[in-house]
Amino acid sequence: MNFIDSHCHIDGEAFDADRDQVVERAKAAGVRAMLVVGTGDPHTGEIAKAVGTAERYPNVFAAVGVHPHDAKLYDEAAESILIELVESSPKVIAWGEIGLDFYYDHSPRDVQIEVFKRQIRKARELDLPIIVHSRDADRETVEILTEECSAPGFRGIMHCFGGTAAMAEDLMRIGFLISFAGNVTFKKAENLREAARVVPLDRLLIETDCPFLTPVPFRGKRNEPVYVVETARFLADFYGVGLAELAARTTRNFVDFFGVELEN
Repeated sequence: MNFIDSHCHIDGEAFDADRDQVVERAKAAGVRAMLVVGTGDPHTGEIAKAVGTAERYPNVFAAVGVHPHDAKLYDEAAESILIELVESSPKVIAWGEIGLDFYYDHSPRDVQIEVFKRQIRKARELDLPIIVHSRDADRETVEILTEECSAPGFRGIMHCFGGTAAMAEDLMRIGFLISFAGNVTFKKAENLREAARVVPLDRLLIETDCPFLTPVPFRGKRNEPVYVVETARFLADFYGVGLAELAARTTRNFVDFFGVELEN
């Protein structure tokens, strides 16, 4: 069986001591590919770490973009840095994670909205799909994505889905895939499972968002890509399908969405 961790942060300092071993553990468990998503201040080289990590390993890809937490840092220089990362490495296959976070409000909301729209438009210019983060901003996120992403062929993923079933349906209507992380396994996450009920297998992705959101039964440990198998196992039971079927379907969704070829 092959699995894909469609959103992880193994470029971060939480993995500096054992990154090679983390990748090997995942590979041994059948995790065929990973998408490493760069975050942080674009002016300091933090986001570039994701690209450097992807370039070290086969079947590891990268996304670059400015997280809503750091939207206040987005400017012409930041945009130029991101474009250079895209153009300099074939391992960069997406722009993100971008979006809105009205839970923490680390950047002013009006700035988040402006920068979200600006990055969507830049991704569209570069013909890159987007990876979207949304927390406590369901209505605003759907409105912006509906307005900005309805062009034929423009693609997106709502990562670590945390919204309602209605939000999932709205996003799928404009062509988005929906990705669930380990928090869908949490005992009190019935709202996420309600949303998962409306997502068909051909629109589904799985992820770790590691080092965060370690799935049951490993909660309390650092999350890493090998644990995407546990989220897959949980969702297979939830959907009433075999683990092999869910693994194959989500792997195919990733490969088809990004148009990538995986090395043996």
